Amino acid sequence: MTTTIETLVVDDEPLAAALISSYVERTPFLHLVGEAHSAEEALALLDKNHVDLLYLDIKMPRINGLQLARMIPSSVKVVFTTAYSDHAVEGFRVDALDYLLKPVSYEEFLESAMRAQRDQMPAMGRLQPGGHLLVKSEYRLLRIPFGDIEYIEGLKDYVKIFVSGEPKPILSLMSMRSLEDGLPVDAFMRVHRSFIVNLDKVRVVERNCIIMGGRAIPVSDSYRKSFMERIEA
Repeated sequence: MTTTIETLVVDDEPLAAALISSYVERTPFLHLVGEAHSAEEALALLDKNHVDLLYLDIKMPRINGLQLARMIPSSVKVVFTTAYSDHAVEGFRVDALDYLLKPVSYEEFLESAMRAQRDQMPAMGRLQPGGHLLVKSEYRLLRIPFGDIEYIEGLKDYVKIFVSGEPKPILSLMSMRSLEDGLPVDAFMRVHRSFIVNLDKVRVVERNCIIMGGRAIPVSDSYRKSFMERIEA
């Protein structure tokens, strides 16, 4: 099954915007929603269209790209494009999917687009009959029943999915946030910036940790109250 990624290009320089738009149009799994030359134009297009991916310039008048990235829904993935490398750290603080330095080659663009495609794949899990999560791991597409997942650990750009009866976790290139969006909220909960647990699999809670599979999974302060409310309900 092929999923088309609805893509919006935002750059106040028309030539730069046209280049990225041409890259979008030659990439089969991307669809160009439109092109905006200011943050205000981008917000108007985002309000009227479904957008999955934003190619966003940073240095723009009035509202810059970093400010705009904080204003849009978290479901919209952002790839920053800029001529200034000193914005990279701040760009990743707003959970950017990638950061491309101008002039952007098609090879660099395509690599970022493929990251967006991989990042979007967990959302397909919501559509699977019987409650399955669909993930890509080592060139294979795997269907994992929700009920078999014990917990998930985030490792920078990767996640480890620990499955009942499997000796090793499933390793997949995706973000914790996109994976969290693909899991049913009534069964799964984030308990730490690096951990999501299947509440049905929780058997032992000791101090500030969940003991699962012989491992102590930390429950951070920001999640502790809501976690205890969920398991005591």
